[in-house]
Amino acid sequence: MGLKNQFSIFEYECGTDEAGRGCLAGPVTAAAVILPNKYNNDILNDSKQLTEKKRKTLQPIIEMESICYAVQHVHENEIDDINILNASIKAMHQSIDALDTCPNFIIVDGNKFKPFKNIPYETIIKGDAKFMSIAAASILAKTYRDAYMDKIHEEFPMYNWIKNKGYPTQEHRAAIKKYGITKYHRKSFRLLPEQYKLDL
Repeated sequence: MGLKNQFSIFEYECGTDEAGRGCLAGPVTAAAVILPNKYNNDILNDSKQLTEKKRKTLQPIIEMESICYAVQHVHENEIDDINILNASIKAMHQSIDALDTCPNFIIVDGNKFKPFKNIPYETIIKGDAKFMSIAAASILAKTYRDAYMDKIHEEFPMYNWIKNKGYPTQEHRAAIKKYGITKYHRKSFRLLPEQYKLDL
């Protein structure tokens, strides 16, 4: 079954999603996308279902064919300050705010959101596998965040962020245990399992 175009009857319905919520390092990144009403793209899907190569292929297509899009990062110091859920919603709000066209309806991946500028919205669990605009937002959030992690990897190559993108892989945790933490690590997260103590 293919992805649906619209949830609402509104002309400018925007889909929004984030990437990087479960990471130990780097920002949480959100995107917002408004697609044309009768938009169709056969390979568009939830970013988690696509290979990195397919996401990179789709990124410029989404950017070119959407009515408008925006991507925003909320960085680790703010995540530590306001917690990851609030940071994720803030990144979504900022990306919606940065759109060239103000949406008249918002569809959000997941089940948590806060009202934004009195625009009606709907949260949709697994929305990135159901609606095209959320799938498009999930792809942009992921590709932009991955590019950011690739860039900061050059500063701290020992954590191999170019491969793990800041997620809590065994390799990433082993590097934290060996080298300690960087300015990009989220200090409010449990960076190591209980048996290891980290001096923060």
